[in-house]
Amino acid sequence: MSGTQRVTIKDVAARAGVSKGAVSLAFNHKPGVSEATRERIFTVARELGWAPSATARSLSNRRVDIVGLALCRPARLLGLEPFYMDFISGIESILAERSCSLLLRLVRDLDEEIALYKEWWRGRMIAGAILVDFREDDPRVPSLQGLGLPAVAVGHPSLTGPFPAVWTDDASAVAEAVRYLAALGHRRIARVGGPADLGHSAIRARAFTAVTRELGLDQERQIATGFDEKEGARATRTLLLAADRPTAIVYDNDIMAVAGAGVAAEMGFTVPDDLSLLAWDDSQLCRITHPTMSAMSHDVHQFGAEVARVLFDVINGTDTGGLQVPTPSLTPRGSTAPAPGP
Repeated sequence: MSGTQRVTIKDVAARAGVSKGAVSLAFNHKPGVSEATRERIFTVARELGWAPSATARSLSNRRVDIVGLALCRPARLLGLEPFYMDFISGIESILAERSCSLLLRLVRDLDEEIALYKEWWRGRMIAGAILVDFREDDPRVPSLQGLGLPAVAVGHPSLTGPFPAVWTDDASAVAEAVRYLAALGHRRIARVGGPADLGHSAIRARAFTAVTRELGLDQERQIATGFDEKEGARATRTLLLAADRPTAIVYDNDIMAVAGAGVAAEMGFTVPDDLSLLAWDDSQLCRITHPTMSAMSHDVHQFGAEVARVLFDVINGTDTGGLQVPTPSLTPRGSTAPAPGP
């Protein structure tokens, strides 16, 4: 075709040997065409320089100003958990500077997440991706590393394979939390953590075990949960019903800690006189409870911003080995006090 003749969807369909409807299905990422046919349509469209307006820039070898983020968690929990709200706002602060957008999708499992990233990348819908909530031996690493998808991994480098990682030193933060409580005289310290299969939960669990043994504290107790307030409350109740109940509990997020404080009050325990509580992340929720919640403080908004910056380095081909951001630090408040007497 001449350089001045306008290419249409009909031309793409004819060259690819499909109907116009098949071209539409392919570009709208709807079922009805095979993966091989979809790829053939995309190839022909690029060769002819044609695209629907939403993807025209990517098919003319320009960068799509969209970053993908898939989260494998229930929508309700995402709305309640302060961490991801602050994290996403940090990402958005950098995207806004660059006139970019975030494509956010909630998925049911890792298989769906892997398929979604492949669809986004092969369909030229995103410029890069942010991968979160890494597992040990995470299946996303071998499945996505061969795609050529520019991506940044939020997690310890031991979990993230070849992807540049942005992470905090969770093990050191756990050690600081336990040492602080032990210095207050607590010998029965428990931890209410996130799902055991999450890499950062496993790192925190191992660090908790190591430091309690190092300090010679009484038998360590840890309960893995799903991060929401109901599971945090259930875990707290289980711990407080034990004959040798803990005098201090460390929680993996603030919503579980606040739920735990409610359970303690319901069972007749006073915080911090009878029971000390310490949360993670230190959202506004920790500062509006009574008593205010001691926490391992972490600038989650800035964390999200650093993740976005590293991703743009990857997209632009800048050599980056990732970034370790500041370790969460202890902020003592009203929910912790010296251990009660025997």
